[in-house]
Amino acid sequence: MGYREGEIDRIIREAQDRGDFDDLPGTGKPLDLGDPNDPDWWVKRWVQREGIDTSTVLPPALALRKERQSFPETLLDLATEASVRTVLEDYNRRVRYENLQPTFGRLSRPITAGVDVDDLIAQWRTLRAERTARIAAGPPPPQPPLIRRHWWQLWRPRT
Repeated sequence: MGYREGEIDRIIREAQDRGDFDDLPGTGKPLDLGDPNDPDWWVKRWVQREGIDTSTVLPPALALRKERQSFPETLLDLATEASVRTVLEDYNRRVRYENLQPTFGRLSRPITAGVDVDDLIAQWRTLRAERTARIAAGPPPPQPPLIRRHWWQLWRPRT
């Protein structure tokens, strides 16, 4: 009994005959299947390819920890000490709220620490003053152009 071509096989064969699969990116190269020991390699590749911000899928406690690590650098664009204080007090309020949420199941919730508002404001002042001094100093002097030599010029004595 002979092979009977199915609908899918016919569509693929017709596409091949038309040349739809010619000159595809990656033609002739081995497939990059990621790390064979990492079962989530495809998810990580998809997130990277699509440019998805993974901070939106973090649990709230971990998102707060990540936000805490970014202080005081993320506060540099704020113009006044009062606005910095408002942001930091809001952060501490959200931390308190998150730490008071009930736990379900046998696992305990990750605890997030608040920030010392006065200490971070002092760091903000220091970083802000450094940035202002850097801006006031102006751009660095231009570097002299790099003289490119060909390999054969390296063997000739310089005059």
